Amino acid sequence: MLSIFKSIPTHMDYKGQKLAEQIFQGIILISAVIGFVYGLLIQQFGWTVYIVLAGFAVSCLLTLPPWPIYRRNPLPWQPVVAEPSGEPIQKPQDNTKRKKHK
Repeated sequence: MLSIFKSIPTHMDYKGQKLAEQIFQGIILISAVIGFVYGLLIQQFGWTVYIVLAGFAVSCLLTLPPWPIYRRNPLPWQPVVAEPSGEPIQKPQDNTKRKKHK
């Protein structure tokens, strides 16, 4: 059963994140304006809240899952380079003494 969840892609590239954020903000803004105007016309604040919540739900449905539109520009990772010898390379130690500030 867990293999089903492992096959679902969960990543989103940087341009996809930017696009998702713009879509999210645009839907929230449009639904807020529509909700405010409609609520003002019928004199019911509750309808304003309902419309904004509906816009929030739609924007979450469109932007939270990693749809393929958000994965069009993957990062080109460098290939793994094998070490020339079997021994791990040790990094030089930083032997400089740091001054203590009082």
